[in-house]
Amino acid sequence: MAPNTSSTSKRTLYRLTGVAPSVDAMFEALDHARLDAVRAELGFPEARLGVPALLVTGGFEQPVASWCDEVNRTTGCEVSRSVNRSAGLLMLAIDGAVYAIGYDQGFRLVPDDIKDRRFGLSFVIRRVDPAQIRDLVSHTPGGGRTDITLVPGGTPVWSLGVQEHAQIVRRLGGRLDGMQLTIAKDDRTKISSVEGGTGLRMRLGVDATDLVADIRAIARVLREEAPNPELEFVEHIVPVKDADVLTRLEERLDALLGEEPDGRIAVAVPSDHWDDYTAAQLFATRVNRSAAYLTDDFSLEYVLNRARVHRPGRRLAALRDGTVTLFSHTRANRDDVLWTSNVLRWIEAWVTLDGRRFFLLDGQWYEIGEAYRKAIRSQMERLITGTPSVDLPAWVLGDTERTYNESVPDMRPGYVCFDRDNVRTALHRGNGVEICDLLSPDNVLIMVKRAKGSDALSHLFGQAVVAVQTLLHSPEAMDEFARKVAAARPGRALPDGFRPSKVVFAILLKSGTDLTADTLFPFSQVTLVQTAKTLAAWGVEVEVVGIRAAAVAPSRAGIRRLAA
Repeated sequence: MAPNTSSTSKRTLYRLTGVAPSVDAMFEALDHARLDAVRAELGFPEARLGVPALLVTGGFEQPVASWCDEVNRTTGCEVSRSVNRSAGLLMLAIDGAVYAIGYDQGFRLVPDDIKDRRFGLSFVIRRVDPAQIRDLVSHTPGGGRTDITLVPGGTPVWSLGVQEHAQIVRRLGGRLDGMQLTIAKDDRTKISSVEGGTGLRMRLGVDATDLVADIRAIARVLREEAPNPELEFVEHIVPVKDADVLTRLEERLDALLGEEPDGRIAVAVPSDHWDDYTAAQLFATRVNRSAAYLTDDFSLEYVLNRARVHRPGRRLAALRDGTVTLFSHTRANRDDVLWTSNVLRWIEAWVTLDGRRFFLLDGQWYEIGEAYRKAIRSQMERLITGTPSVDLPAWVLGDTERTYNESVPDMRPGYVCFDRDNVRTALHRGNGVEICDLLSPDNVLIMVKRAKGSDALSHLFGQAVVAVQTLLHSPEAMDEFARKVAAARPGRALPDGFRPSKVVFAILLKSGTDLTADTLFPFSQVTLVQTAKTLAAWGVEVEVVGIRAAAVAPSRAGIRRLAA
């Protein structure tokens, strides 16, 4: 094989926490049982690198691969092949911080609990070109949903549809934006890309002096530069550091684990082990020294059932002490272990303390930043108006949403009901698109919802985006909607060249609670602000109004007086 003459190599760099910048501390931070398993050999390249450094090399060996037995049974052919994967790990201390680089399987030797989980992401949002985003992994708290987007050619961040107010970005990658690194001197490398999550994956110098210089340049960016304005939203959701708050959060979660499931706890795959998750064929979960529970995927039901049998104050500890082991084969063979972690890393949860909302993700607690919450609050106060531009009657609490919508035109002349009267086109077959629930006399689209939780409102906001987008980009849909308006009210017609200019979200909360910036569900607030931002980019204003609640229906005479 020809020697590698390139001056750089694509590697993943980790920054470690809680590890003193000395060779002895680096060695003690590693899992010694793991080192024994790979028959580790140690090297001390301090003289070469000019900084404290430790090199660990070894291998993951298996005399007969687990798949051989399966092939034997399937084909009748006797097959016996060994597995031998090399592992290299370089740890080095530079200017008081400790870093690690894995070679082949060497990354598996770095314990998860000493990795700085935001190191790679923090660098990327400062140095990636926001117009050349190539991959994005984001998580939506509250539903256990992770979205993975890959755009090899690169695309502007705004085109990815990130709900900056409602999603936690876990990994981001793109084109490196003008930085003097060894890669800039490598004539063989034409594209400079970077990916950041827990680790930072990019081309780093191979020669000792170049590698150290590159790491110093990365540290300087993190120390001296602010995030790119188009990407700063990534840091709005920050880990909780206050010890008293953390104690209260853990107490609340411990209590929550003893209650019946209500959606506040969900599954969340650890962000830095997606590859292991997709490769795993067997999951072994063990809680409180019980026998391993074997499944083909992580079982949240099992974990919650095991947690509930513990006494208060011990449930969270049981999950933290419990383990989830991923195997690459359907048998729980120790040679097939991909990764082991504590159970807590596999769940997400949200709790509220003193009106503040917190999320547990990847074993860490997060809160929407104070400055950001103020910004959300300011935007909510602008969107929720006390002097609505539309005149809607009270909602009788016993009435369904459809009954309410159908009653509005009887009490408010000029309003038209289009609840479930959908527009169908060649593109929107089947159920079609619901353009609005009500159309006001001045052609404002009104979306109506009685909401007991954030899910219903997320659907409402999504409906508005789809409706407006359909009218703006589908002449067929616009013509069909105009025909519906004319048919519903003879003599009423949409003006030529009509474009929706305003959307009103009319909301009845729970059992009639007044709609304010304080009473709207936290998830709904951030989703609403993002929706308003999307619609504003299309030239459409957003207004949010609360619908008054009524205990009983008005009399017919009352209706006539209201309509007069």
